[in-house]
Amino acid sequence: MSSFMSAFALRVAGGVVLGLLCAAAPWLAPVAAQQRAAVPDLTGSNDTAWFVVNDEFQPPPSGPGPVTFDKRYPYVDNAAARRAGIQPTYRVADLSNPILQPWAREQMRKANDDVLAGKVPYRARERCHPAGVPSFVVYTLAEPIYVIQTAKQVTMINQGGPELRRIYLDVPHSARVTPSWYGESVGHYEGGDTLVVDTIGISTKSFVDNYRTPHTDKLHVIERFKLIDGGKMLEVLVTVDDPGAFTTPWSAIQRFNRRQAGTFNEHICQENNPNYFNYDPVPKPQAEKPDF
Repeated sequence: MSSFMSAFALRVAGGVVLGLLCAAAPWLAPVAAQQRAAVPDLTGSNDTAWFVVNDEFQPPPSGPGPVTFDKRYPYVDNAAARRAGIQPTYRVADLSNPILQPWAREQMRKANDDVLAGKVPYRARERCHPAGVPSFVVYTLAEPIYVIQTAKQVTMINQGGPELRRIYLDVPHSARVTPSWYGESVGHYEGGDTLVVDTIGISTKSFVDNYRTPHTDKLHVIERFKLIDGGKMLEVLVTVDDPGAFTTPWSAIQRFNRRQAGTFNEHICQENNPNYFNYDPVPKPQAEKPDF
């Protein structure tokens, strides 16, 4: 074939390909839009955030559920107490929940006894300690959680503390995980409305809830953050598995409302938590040496 014919053939082939691409363009745009839509918008604008409906885990649709309060000693938070015109109460755990291993039940019994004796119980938020997982989603009653989404990471920041979680997207867990307050969290998106987070390596210094329920270093938590009610609410289905502390895997629900919160404000817990009454059930954390 002559060079002229070769060039002509290439121009024709190129034209055919270009024509096919142009014809396909109207179809490519919706596909790209669908791919973008597969990532749920957990961030919103720079002045919206998530506020808990309450700071208690709720029962799951079915199966074993979380520890709640002992029905003889109902838990009443500050807001509910103000609305009802009654005194707020501290939490006393229901030790009859069959999910608890004997050693965990006995440890919690001692914490209950302290509360019933009039002592102030430990709570991570009140002592400026990190929450851990899954208790991050019941950590504060009034402080907002801001979410930052990038291609490789989701960052959740609770303004009270502040407390920060990093969730690494579309990667496996490390071969060896050093225990830490928030462990190692990896995640992926599902169905265009859900972020699925898998967390291991959570320090045993934390508790799984606000009832001081302990766990072992085998704790494995899966959280499904799902947008509902047209994106106005975030529902979190938590599944906990730790055969060292629990007789069976169990689940719980937590919900958040999306609200205009204003931009993030730095509010350092340690610097704004004076001890007026000298009760200090657990000392606030202090660094033994400067970070830099």
